[in-house]
Amino acid sequence: MSVTHQIADDICIITLDNPPVNVIGAAVRTGLLAAIEAAEAAGVSKVIVTGAGGVFAAGADAKEFGSAPVPPHLPEVLARLAKLPAIAAISGAALGGGLEIALACRVRIAHPGATLGLPEVTLGVIPGAGGTQRLPRVVGLANALGLIPEGRVIGAAEARRIGLVDQIAEDPLQAALALEVGALAATIGADDRPAPAADEAAIEAARATARKRMAGQTAPAIAIDLVAASTRLPLAEGLQQERAAFLGLRSSDQAAALRHVFFAERAAMSRGKDFGPKPSPMTTAVVVGGGNMGASIAYALGTIGLSVTLVETDAAGVERARANVSRLFDDAVSRGKSDAESAARQLAERFRFVQGYDDLPAADIAIEAAFEDLGVKKAIFAALDKALPETTVLATNTSYLDVNAIFEGIRAPGRVLGMHFFSPAHVMKLLEVVRAAQTSQDTLARAFALASRLKKIPVEAGVCDGFIGNRILTRYRQTTDILLIEGALPAQIDAALEGFGMAMGPYAVQDLSGLDIAYANRQRKNLRAQPGIRYIPIADRMVEDAKRLGRKTNAGWYDYDGRSRKASALVDDLVRQVSAEKGIVRRDFDASQIVDRAILSMIEEGLQILDEGIAKRPADIDLVMVHGYAFPRWRGGPMHLADRMGLPEVRARIAALAAEDPLSWRVPPILDRLIAEGRPLSALN
Repeated sequence: MSVTHQIADDICIITLDNPPVNVIGAAVRTGLLAAIEAAEAAGVSKVIVTGAGGVFAAGADAKEFGSAPVPPHLPEVLARLAKLPAIAAISGAALGGGLEIALACRVRIAHPGATLGLPEVTLGVIPGAGGTQRLPRVVGLANALGLIPEGRVIGAAEARRIGLVDQIAEDPLQAALALEVGALAATIGADDRPAPAADEAAIEAARATARKRMAGQTAPAIAIDLVAASTRLPLAEGLQQERAAFLGLRSSDQAAALRHVFFAERAAMSRGKDFGPKPSPMTTAVVVGGGNMGASIAYALGTIGLSVTLVETDAAGVERARANVSRLFDDAVSRGKSDAESAARQLAERFRFVQGYDDLPAADIAIEAAFEDLGVKKAIFAALDKALPETTVLATNTSYLDVNAIFEGIRAPGRVLGMHFFSPAHVMKLLEVVRAAQTSQDTLARAFALASRLKKIPVEAGVCDGFIGNRILTRYRQTTDILLIEGALPAQIDAALEGFGMAMGPYAVQDLSGLDIAYANRQRKNLRAQPGIRYIPIADRMVEDAKRLGRKTNAGWYDYDGRSRKASALVDDLVRQVSAEKGIVRRDFDASQIVDRAILSMIEEGLQILDEGIAKRPADIDLVMVHGYAFPRWRGGPMHLADRMGLPEVRARIAALAAEDPLSWRVPPILDRLIAEGRPLSALN
């Protein structure tokens, strides 16, 4: 049974029991309604709603959002619950529809470790069973606006402070049983409370926050409007408007995209079981390279409990590495993520900083985070191979290089792989796990288990230049460079793609990371002499002739004055000059044409990556682009977007571009196969 109920001593205890987290699907709604009807028929003086398994209810079943609503609907169920003398006894999570159940109760008692929130906007919808109308009546307008439009989840202490929780107890069910019937009867439930007072300043502040933090998304603004409407609408009318808005959003493109990413994340984080039994947890690690990336990887490992030895080549490097790791601990203290005593203890107890490879412990894993040079990396792993036992997993953090070439000649090659962290490694959630030619299933299992402990989203990738993310990024930048030489300008391209939802346009990103980084990669690949591509010399001329390296020199694709940027007349002139040198008659592009080409290039390259087996699932490509390259989450990633566009339409657009520029575009064979079979990309997930 998804819901059970017991009636004894004039009390009805209703238990939500839908493992593992009591999601509220049709069966739970049906069971809850039956329990409410039983309580009504018995005329009990107290109803207690609780959850089995240490969880109240973690929200609605998002899988139902892709189909028509199935009765009984939660708003109607909760309208019945709100008329009863009900108490919510909350342990674990009370999220989304779970919190809406609790809000329909007169009293809420929570365990100290409980979490509460209405995070529906993170799935592209709004609370649809009273959250936008009951919550402001319980906690006031400003507090409700601080939760719903951001999808923020809070702990029991904050919930008690704002009035969302009436009592905190180690055993919420026993506390509910002990609550005096007279006190419960005297408590006014949300449905009978007056409308909250208007607060225009709080409403405008919420709108400003939504524009800044959730730009491009529609649900937060609608949620704010509905919360604001609670100050002037009768409850019944507010609930009616909320339900209509919820039903409209649940079938929207944004909701579909956000659900896609949500389920892809869950699948990725549980994928370790695909490689066999769960391995024993790693306890020791060696990290080679104490620069920003290596220090960040070492810090991330140390803070989950591993003992870390950080290796540098000389004494000065050792001190720089120590300073870099210390700075990360200091940052954690300054942000309130740690206290000074704990940080100092972890740094002293879990980290060693050494010069060379002569005195390394028998570590579970060794991760190299050195300069992106094949010779350098091969030398490091030759030294690690001699210094460490054959049981140590050897991992390279390379962003582009051939993982198989890096590990040539290594003993026990089943233990080698790539682990491509994204910068900063202790913050960014994405981890590309790169399987080399001989990587064993056990090694992949160990890498995925470590990723889980690090709370990373791991994506398996095969070996090619740039793996999944950087390969698509290279193609995307090549496409925008072609747009430059054909008629667009850097600021115009950036504005178009930022309008699409990218956090930054490609030229602003290059300025931030440094034009010398991309330049070095182009020289490694020798693009000038590479057949079968259109070589666009503008970016190389920026570095070689103009000596513009980005923000670090206050001059890149843009001119910089402190943090502000402006379009550079020198760069725009250079772009036009190169077009003239190549005999290209420049033409105008509007924002939609720029976006269409740039995003189609991501889609095409992603399809090629799938066809080659570099990525195993379209959803994995979407996760890489969303979490590693700031592709707008609410668009779902390039593969999801291709499905929403329709694969025949995608093919037609790519074919048209291929006819115009066959060096840059080609129709991926997988696209023709899927169209012939009548299957979407999602079928491959």
